[in-house]
Amino acid sequence: MTSLPEIYAAKVADGTLTPDDAQTAVLPELERIRAALAKPTKKGWFRKSVREPVQGLYLWGGVGRGKSMLMDLFVDSLSVPVRRVHFHAFMQEIHEAMHQARSKGVEDALQPVAAAVAESVRVLAFDEMQITDITDAMIVGRLFEKLFDAGVVVVTTSNRVPDDLYKNGLNRQLFLPFIAIIKEQLRVWELVSPVDYRQNRLAGNQVYFVQAGTEARAQIRSIWEDLTGGEAEPLVLTVKSREVTLPAFRNGVARASFFDLCGKMLGPGDYLAIANAVRVLILEDIPALSRTNFNEAKRFVTLIDALYEARVRLICSAAAEPEMLYLEGEGTFEFERTASRLREMQDADWGK
Repeated sequence: MTSLPEIYAAKVADGTLTPDDAQTAVLPELERIRAALAKPTKKGWFRKSVREPVQGLYLWGGVGRGKSMLMDLFVDSLSVPVRRVHFHAFMQEIHEAMHQARSKGVEDALQPVAAAVAESVRVLAFDEMQITDITDAMIVGRLFEKLFDAGVVVVTTSNRVPDDLYKNGLNRQLFLPFIAIIKEQLRVWELVSPVDYRQNRLAGNQVYFVQAGTEARAQIRSIWEDLTGGEAEPLVLTVKSREVTLPAFRNGVARASFFDLCGKMLGPGDYLAIANAVRVLILEDIPALSRTNFNEAKRFVTLIDALYEARVRLICSAAAEPEMLYLEGEGTFEFERTASRLREMQDADWGK
């Protein structure tokens, strides 16, 4: 079996990757896990397979440093059952499975849910571990304790050091044992690269398109494919028992239409959840705004505020330049700030 450092070196040699010392430094950690998982499984009593404990990895660092690319290399190299999933989506699946268990009268709903996950995979590979929801915060400790006890290996990326997970969250003291579990079961590694590859791919590129038919759509499609490889799946966020869907998502990059996010009854909490879940948003088909679509315009203003405060990179297509989007009707004065923010978010350094 080819090792991960060899796979990385081959991709550098053929020009697929640019050599990066910070990425090279973490490869032995990923190879340690791959090699341990590749060893034959021992048999215990009654010939049942025994999973040898393998310490996982918590890989954190700034946006665009190559964490998702390294995860791709790692996952593709494995010969054991593995699931690659965004952490938000995984936790929502857990909550739904627990709801189903409770509806059948199961007293401790987490027990069968964790057992089912452990039976289905040897490795869980998470994109963007972060905790913003108290319902997640209250169960992750017990959930992961059960998964680790069952021999599941976790490799995760995050933009935050473990100690900053659920920072300032409600009842955070109840969450602290989970941080201790993470530090015990996963080796914590900061990816310190001076290069923001995602930003570099956008540097100098147009990110705000005044709709021009097929040409604008083709340019946005090209950006999407460059950032994601063209592969994506929906991301469903749960906000106060309500589902908010991003139609396409991969590696922190989401793609949606104006109607998807502003044509529906969404509010500030929903937009904050979106801003926390994505690092780049491609938003298409922003229409001219006026009194005829006043509610949609208000939601758009709220969405841009949330994205701006979270410093999310925005790529969009619109019916007009920012200053010409909202020319008549109540709210035109307030929209001046939104237009200014849309201009600022086009800057090449935005999001750094």
